[in-house]
Amino acid sequence: MPTTIHLVRHGDYGFIDHALGGRAPHALSERGRAQAEALATRFAACALAAVVTSPVRRAEETAAPIAARSGLALERDAAFNEIDFGAWEGARFAALQDDSAWLAWNTFRSVAPAPGEAMLAVQARVSAGLWRWHQRHPDAAIVVVSHADVIKAALCHVLGMPLDLMQRLEIAPASTSEIVLADRDVRVRMINQPP
Repeated sequence: MPTTIHLVRHGDYGFIDHALGGRAPHALSERGRAQAEALATRFAACALAAVVTSPVRRAEETAAPIAARSGLALERDAAFNEIDFGAWEGARFAALQDDSAWLAWNTFRSVAPAPGEAMLAVQARVSAGLWRWHQRHPDAAIVVVSHADVIKAALCHVLGMPLDLMQRLEIAPASTSEIVLADRDVRVRMINQPP
């Protein structure tokens, strides 16, 4: 029995396109809060079995209105946590442009690690997390709120796409990508739909 999984990127929080927010407890911006409300309105029409979130504040703040509108408790799962960027945490992109490790990581995600966590490890934990939630809620729909590159890693896994090409996928703030996961098959139904 398939599980429909709505992979939602958290809303805007002011660092997007400027710096690595990482796992720091940044709150959503006013625009991000409006995006979260729009998502809650959209998903209110769905019969959701669970709303799951990364434990990072901006993801929780995006997921909370969806859970509340659906009458569900918000469930946190570290499988969907942001990448551990280590020493890069909070760094501005402009400051990283001459860092050879940063350039390698953005070119060869499959083998070049960030200072804190390898992309293959991220892909393994998010893929395992999706499978666990499928096992908990077969023949149901769930929302998982996470982060752009974590969602890209999951989509690369499902599509059989190398992590080195993940930057070809666009995952905008508050966008939804949808997969249908069954015991013997998985399908991508949608990528990067706005709220």
